[in-house]
Amino acid sequence: MTAISVDSPEDSRKLRASQGYSYTFLSDPKAEVIRRYGVLHAGAGEEGRDIARPAEFLVDSTGAIRWVNLTDDLRIRARPENVLKAIDSLMPAQTSVR
Repeated sequence: MTAISVDSPEDSRKLRASQGYSYTFLSDPKAEVIRRYGVLHAGAGEEGRDIARPAEFLVDSTGAIRWVNLTDDLRIRARPENVLKAIDSLMPAQTSVR
């Protein structure tokens, strides 16, 4: 899991420490990657700064986006069982060898 934010690495480090997150945070201060993923929330940050809209993506090993969860509320995240269902749906059907 990786998070991408317009926040500075220092701000992200503080957030990770305060919330106990153990995954990687990447800094995208110009929102270049955020724009490419289509999740820019223009002017929604402090002092009208652009920020990333809350979103979760499942990206396969080729870089293809296979599943997306978008929300306008930071408190709403995909439930783990929904993410697992999305992963399961991407797995090839198991064949039984007897």
